[in-house]
Amino acid sequence: MTVSSSFSPDAGRDNGFCHSFSQKISNVYRRNRCSPQSQKSKVKIDRMNFSTLKKPLFPQILVIDRLEIGPVKLEKRRLIAPYTVVKGTFSEQTELIFSYEEDVFTPGEAASQQLANMIAAQIALNYGLFCKQIVFHGAFTEVDRQFLLAMADNTATEIYVNKLLQPNPFLIGDAAKLPVLRKKSYLQSTLVFPDPLPEKLPQWQGDTKKIAILSSGGKDSLLSYGVLNEIGYEVHPIFGNESGRHWFTALNSYRHFRDHVPHTARVWMNSDRLFSWMLRRLPFIRQDFATIRADIYPIRLWTVAVFLFSILPLVRKRGIARVVIGDEYDSTWVDAYEGIEHYSGLYDQSRFFDEALSQYFQQNGWGLQQFSVLRPLSEMLILKILVNRYPDLQMHQVSCHASHKEGERVHPCGKCEKCRRIVGMLVAFGADPQRCGYSPAQISHCLNDLKTKGVHQESAGAQHLLWLLTQRGHLTLPPREQELLKSHPNIMKLRFHPDRSPVDLLPKDLRKPLFKLYLEHANGTVRHNGEKWMSYDPLNDKAFDKTQ
Repeated sequence: MTVSSSFSPDAGRDNGFCHSFSQKISNVYRRNRCSPQSQKSKVKIDRMNFSTLKKPLFPQILVIDRLEIGPVKLEKRRLIAPYTVVKGTFSEQTELIFSYEEDVFTPGEAASQQLANMIAAQIALNYGLFCKQIVFHGAFTEVDRQFLLAMADNTATEIYVNKLLQPNPFLIGDAAKLPVLRKKSYLQSTLVFPDPLPEKLPQWQGDTKKIAILSSGGKDSLLSYGVLNEIGYEVHPIFGNESGRHWFTALNSYRHFRDHVPHTARVWMNSDRLFSWMLRRLPFIRQDFATIRADIYPIRLWTVAVFLFSILPLVRKRGIARVVIGDEYDSTWVDAYEGIEHYSGLYDQSRFFDEALSQYFQQNGWGLQQFSVLRPLSEMLILKILVNRYPDLQMHQVSCHASHKEGERVHPCGKCEKCRRIVGMLVAFGADPQRCGYSPAQISHCLNDLKTKGVHQESAGAQHLLWLLTQRGHLTLPPREQELLKSHPNIMKLRFHPDRSPVDLLPKDLRKPLFKLYLEHANGTVRHNGEKWMSYDPLNDKAFDKTQ
C-alpha cells in the first residue's frame, strides 16, 4: 500500500520563518543592506535596481540575459503586454493578453495603467532563477516594487526546493542535479524598474457585503459560492478563462453560473501560452514537455496570483471589498528540505499568501481584503458539504486538469491523481461520482489505483480516506496493510490551528453564520494546542470576537 503525501502532519511549526509581506520585505531589504523606510532606500527605489545576490549560485540555469515586460498597451476591455527574452544579441518577443467582457480600464488613466502593469508582471516572477535581469517597464508604485521583489525572492526558493531539488520528469542536464545549498535567498535576477514612480494614485473603497470569488469549477470555489450566497452576501463568481484546454475544467460550472447567477464574469487570458513559450526558452526543460503526463507543472509555482490580479479590474469597477480564494486546511504548511525552509510549493494557496496580498492592497490604498472561508475544513469535509447541501452545484464540479469534451459537457479523464482523489472521497461517503461526469469504468479504475498510487493529501486525510473505503467495502487491501490503517476522525471536524486556521482568520461578521452552517455537516470542532488536538468551542473563545 502506498499512501503518498506531500505533507507531514507534524511539520509546519513556525520557527521564525517569515510569512507576512512586511516580514518578507524586511528580510529582502536586510539582504540588500537598506531599509524600506529610509530616505536612502527611497532614492534607491527611484533608480530601481533590486538584486539579492552578488554572484549567481547556479550559473548552469541562468540562461536568459534579460526578460523584459511591457510597456503594457491598454484598451477599455483589454491589456496587451509584450514579453521579450534577450540572450546575447538575440531577442524574441510574444504577447500576454487579458480580455474582459465589459469596460474595466480607462486608457490614459494612471490608476488603470498601474493595475494593468501589475497584472502583466505576475508571470515573470516564476523566472527569477533563470534570468540575469527582469525589467518591468511602466509605472509601479513603491509598494508594487517591494511586493514584486519579495514575491520573486520567495518564489525562487519555492522553485529551487520543489521543482529543482525534487524529482521532476521535465528536467534534463545539469538542472536535474543541482547541489543542495542553504542560503537566505535564491533569487538570481536583478529586478529593474527603469521608469519613474507614478504620481499619487486614487484610493479604492469597496462594499464589504460584496464578495468576489476566484472561481475555477472545482469543489472549493463552488462551496465558497454556496455558503456565502446562502448567508446573504452579494457574491460575484469570476472565472479565469485560459486560452487552452485548462479552461475545460471550469466550463461546466461557468455555463451554469453564466445562465443562472447574477454578477458572474470571466477574464480571458493567454497566460498558458506564455508559460509554454517560456519553457521553450529554457534549455534544461525537456522540449517534448507537452507530451509528458504528470500531475505537476514543469517549473512554475507563482500561478494563483496571475488569476487573482486578473480579476482586480472587475473588483475595482464593481466596488467589491473582499476577494475569496478557495483554499482548505492542508494548503498552509511550512516545511524544510535539507535545512531549507519552504512552503511545499503551496505558498500561493496558504493563509500567508492571503495576508500578504491583503497587506499589499491596503498599503497601495486599495480597500480590499483577501481570505478563504474554508481554512478550518479538510477537502473531504468540503466535498461532503458540497454534495449534501448544494448538489445542484456539485454536479458541475470538474477538478481534473486533463478533462475533455463529450458533446456539450466536459468530463474528467478518470486517470490522474485528482480524479482518484475525488472519486475516492465521493464513494467514501456514499455519493455517486457519475453525477459529476465519471463513468462506472472510470470509478472502478480510480478505486483500484488508490490501492497502489495513493493521493497527494495530508497523510491523516489519505489514511482516513482508505480506512473509510475499506470499512464500507469499496476497497480490499492485503491483511497486513489493512491492519496498519487507522481512522482519523478529526479530518471530518472543523480544525482550528494557531498557524493554519486560527479562529479569527475570517472577518468577524462571517464567523458565526459560517461556523454554524459548517457544523450542520462536521463532526464537531477541535483546536490544536501546540501538541495535540483538543475539543473546542470556538464561540466561547475570546478570539472569536476579535476584530481583524
